[in-house]
Amino acid sequence: MAPRALVLALAFLLLLAGCTTPFDPTATTPMPADAPPTGTETALETAPPTERPPTSAPSANPWGSDPIVVAVENGGDHDREFATLVREATAFWESNGRYLGFEPRYEVRPDAENPDLVVRFSDRVPDCGGVADAVGCAPLLTDPGQIDRPERVWVETDLSDESTVLVTEHELGHTLGLTHDDPPRDVMRAASVLYTEPRPNATERAFPWGDADFTVRVDDRNASDPAGIRSQIDHTLAYYEDGPPGMPSNLSFDRTTDDAEILVRFGAADACRASSGSCISTYGTDPDGDGAIETYTRVEITLVGLDTDAVGWHVGYWLAHAFGAADDDEKPQPFRDASGRERRGEWWE
Repeated sequence: MAPRALVLALAFLLLLAGCTTPFDPTATTPMPADAPPTGTETALETAPPTERPPTSAPSANPWGSDPIVVAVENGGDHDREFATLVREATAFWESNGRYLGFEPRYEVRPDAENPDLVVRFSDRVPDCGGVADAVGCAPLLTDPGQIDRPERVWVETDLSDESTVLVTEHELGHTLGLTHDDPPRDVMRAASVLYTEPRPNATERAFPWGDADFTVRVDDRNASDPAGIRSQIDHTLAYYEDGPPGMPSNLSFDRTTDDAEILVRFGAADACRASSGSCISTYGTDPDGDGAIETYTRVEITLVGLDTDAVGWHVGYWLAHAFGAADDDEKPQPFRDASGRERRGEWWE
């Protein structure tokens, strides 16, 4: 049997997204944001066949002239009908033989007893060339002598329908002899943006972070009273470490002068679209591509024109928001309908 190689699937890229929400101390609830997200989102699109250059290296079909019988296995916990997605992927190659130098034919029979090829959907793709977190894997087949029926293709289960089809097309391309350097580039390139099935947004999660241990940086370059500011923020962090009602009980904070998950800074009025108040900018991943963050990775709390004794309350208000209490009635009691005097008092006691 001729030697063969396993080929890694497309890289699974998570996109950053962000949004800013302001708070005006004269209002009882945060004002809705009207600025566009600060993150960049790039969707993967399949170009029409006429826009793709034909291959310059025709080859022979390693599978021969008979139809390639494809079985489908659902090895994950998802109750999904994958056969339809596999048929879409095989139809792509049947219609795009010019990239191969031959026209493959497929018969997708999910429960075939003696298939030529098995496409197995799994919650985790096994080791593929030593690369962690692969979303698909397949043998690179260029010669009939390499084929040991049934050959097997792996695809991760947790992808959206569109991304599932793309990864399956990519992997089938390897079984037809194509590498990451071959056209069509939108299918065979090694890295593409892929999306998962729908997931809860950060604002819908009880705790929208990966863990409860946080680094905190205070940028007091524009603060009028740096020592007083830091004292206020110390009280706020201690309040949350004590586990107030409705908040996680295991929160911890480490101060740093480097990049941090929580940044508190002081800005001009246009930073929050208010002459006095505060706002929060949230950053994180959007794996399902719905335009909303699913898990936070960083937040920036900006303070504008506040008295020193109001700083702790504003920081505490936005930390409650960041820790899962997006609505005011979900926040700890000190942050519900507080008056100006209450915001400037020792609310943490």
